[in-house]
Amino acid sequence: MTLIRRTNDLFPTFFDDFFGRDWFLNNDQNTANTMPAVNIAENADNYLVEMVAPGMNKKDFKIELDNQLLTISYEKEDTNENKDVNYSKREFYYQSFKRSFTLPQTVENDKIKAKYENGLLMIQIPKKEEAKQKASRLISIS
Repeated sequence: MTLIRRTNDLFPTFFDDFFGRDWFLNNDQNTANTMPAVNIAENADNYLVEMVAPGMNKKDFKIELDNQLLTISYEKEDTNENKDVNYSKREFYYQSFKRSFTLPQTVENDKIKAKYENGLLMIQIPKKEEAKQKASRLISIS
């Protein structure tokens, strides 16, 4: 007995069994292939968001802060047209994504910095002074 995952039990097709229906559709289970991976780190002074985005152009990124919602989006469209070529098939290129993160109230919204280099988008989010961890100290008992 073999186990085959079916996405359409009423009308299963050869292609569903061979490729899997997710191969054709871009649903939530398949967005991991197009959604860049993100690491979020914290140290005493900052939060650091790292997004792996190789082969992308920094001019196509858009980073927005609305209240405490940080949104990172990317949109790239290839619209090269060659009028001399008679196409029998032409596939357009379009790539986009959008990721949003809710920031805590304890960050310095005006001091957020972003840098893209070597396929890595890095966003440094500084903490407010009152949110920074203080060094531990020994309290004497009187």
